[in-house]
Amino acid sequence: MTTNKNESGYFGPYGGQFVPEHLAKKLNQLYKVFSELKQDKAFNLEYISLLKNYVGRPSPLFKAENLSEIIGSTIYLKREDLNHTGSHKINNAIGQILLAKRMGAREIIAETGAGQHGVATATAASLMGIKCKIFIGKVDSERQKMNVERIKLLGAEVVLAASGTGTLKDAVDEALNYYVENPNAFYLLGSAVGPHPYPEIVRHFQSVISKEIKQQIFDAEQRLPQRIIACIGGGSNAIGAFSEFLNEDVILDTAEGGGRSFEIGHTAATLNLGKEMIFQGSFSLCLQDEKGNAAPSYSIAAGLDYPGIGPEHAYLKSVNRVNYHVISDQEAIYAYRLLAEKEGIIPAIESAHAIALAIKLLKNKNELAVINLSGRGDKDVARI
Repeated sequence: MTTNKNESGYFGPYGGQFVPEHLAKKLNQLYKVFSELKQDKAFNLEYISLLKNYVGRPSPLFKAENLSEIIGSTIYLKREDLNHTGSHKINNAIGQILLAKRMGAREIIAETGAGQHGVATATAASLMGIKCKIFIGKVDSERQKMNVERIKLLGAEVVLAASGTGTLKDAVDEALNYYVENPNAFYLLGSAVGPHPYPEIVRHFQSVISKEIKQQIFDAEQRLPQRIIACIGGGSNAIGAFSEFLNEDVILDTAEGGGRSFEIGHTAATLNLGKEMIFQGSFSLCLQDEKGNAAPSYSIAAGLDYPGIGPEHAYLKSVNRVNYHVISDQEAIYAYRLLAEKEGIIPAIESAHAIALAIKLLKNKNELAVINLSGRGDKDVARI
């Protein structure tokens, strides 16, 4: 199957562009430039060169022997945590900063939850010499203090979003508001969410993950994996890990942030509990309160603490191509500690949700699986 969107930016019934007219014009210009540049040889060579020589790609595919023995299946970890800045977010940040440069941008804005996209964007903006402003929820800024300091050290301005729950939703809201009021800024959106063309742009630049997995697992095992597992908040690392396998006979599983309990206000399980609505510029699924408004979400992982979901994931759920599971805070903490103790790898608490899901799904199954380890866990050590 394919999930190529139509020209209006829809994946099946999900997606679209629900923004003010003047912003739609700018987004359509962005899509025009993106469509041209992704076919441009010089642009692609520059992007590939930066991924190799600056980011450090390809990221390794590591056979986790100790974890495999514990679980009872053969587990490989796609080491996005070893990228420059410590997560998969830099893949998209580098791609979009090159777009911004070609469009003559003088200011970059971005949202961040766990801080990893903020760090990646500030890094890319520093590299290109462009002024940068990062929006982060007040609550997230407190639980991700290290990344906030990294963003400042990189020369970017940090703007605290104090409204609502002070988490990723509110950072996106304030970034979008700033973008509407300052149309000369370039919004470097970090996840596969928001109005068209952002879900397609983010998938394009993150697809490098699954392209590498496909080649690396063939080199190691001479076959495709039976299963690929990723955590999911807005959906960027998951769609990056899955995109090259959507037409293959491979099971695709994601781990949502289950939080404290499986009920609205205590979870971030959008794909299990969400309902259809227009949210932050696109039609997708979102956690809702009794009045039909976006409801507060909760997860111990700031990067998963988001009530919405990218439209492509909503579509993939509707056609039963990807399985969306719920992992609790407690299960994620157990997996976080387990990987650190048994493999010497400290994962981001977001990525630990994917490890926890593998423990549940693959126990004594003797399967071949790849887990996308989307980020490193230095940022979470003190809190855990």
